[in-house]
Amino acid sequence: MKKVLVIHYSQSGQLSEIAATIAAPLVECPEIQVDFHQIEPEKPFPFPWTKATFFDAFPESFLQEPVALQSVPEKIRNTKYDLVLLAYQVWFLSPSIPVNSFLKSPEAKILLQDTPVVTIIGCRNMWALAQEKVKRLLQDTGARLKGNIVLIDRAGNLVSVITIVDWMFSGIKKKYLGIFPLPGVSDKDIRESSRFGKTILTTLLQEDLDSLQPKLVAQDAVYVSPYLVSVDRKGNMIFDKWSTFIKKRKNTRAGWLNVFYVYLFLAIWIISPIVYILHILITPLVYRKRKKEVKYYQGV
Repeated sequence: MKKVLVIHYSQSGQLSEIAATIAAPLVECPEIQVDFHQIEPEKPFPFPWTKATFFDAFPESFLQEPVALQSVPEKIRNTKYDLVLLAYQVWFLSPSIPVNSFLKSPEAKILLQDTPVVTIIGCRNMWALAQEKVKRLLQDTGARLKGNIVLIDRAGNLVSVITIVDWMFSGIKKKYLGIFPLPGVSDKDIRESSRFGKTILTTLLQEDLDSLQPKLVAQDAVYVSPYLVSVDRKGNMIFDKWSTFIKKRKNTRAGWLNVFYVYLFLAIWIISPIVYILHILITPLVYRKRKKEVKYYQGV
């Protein structure tokens, strides 16, 4: 019997639902034993967030500083799995603090050493460089990345900023002002993500996980936007400076986080549309480069 572990962390519950939907075909298979482990920080992160708690998580989130977690159950620690599904969110262009903390823990090295892993990302829209960070963390544990699945909010970039922020700060998934689309990954996309689980099941039973990612890509499991990759890359450069600067300001941290909030507001609503226009204008000059970039981020 094959053994599969699903590791996940979710505040709103959406990512856990995504992970469970993708894992459903494996759960239903009598030849597969599926265990679930939800990462639990010793000091839980709030949901809904307040503006203060949300931005206070920025420096440590981007700098990938770990926090203490509750222990993985002994039964799971003592099991050798044939495959691990790792579902994570993106916080401030990095893997969420709980998932980053898990991947840096001694327990992760025990569970993931020489083990195939499929990452599952549920996020607003920017994930490419966070996945690069996760790749490095997985390499440090000795894991073997075999697949990646990405589910995003399909609303436009600026629209999703409004709807996701409303959800994060209210805790209620609703149509903002009654006219905006629902925030997050759509129910339809979540339901249909079970097709990825069927593909994972087939390749696992055939012991052919090396062929998994091309099959997932053929099922539209990974949509790559060259524009968002470009914004992600620039954002990482800027966030690196801001997070390092704020981290050193222990006595004036709250004030500088407010300054960062104003900067981020201006960057999203003024700078980002200008960057998008420039992105469109230079497309003919960098078409081949972007095509190569898309292929890279669709892979593992």
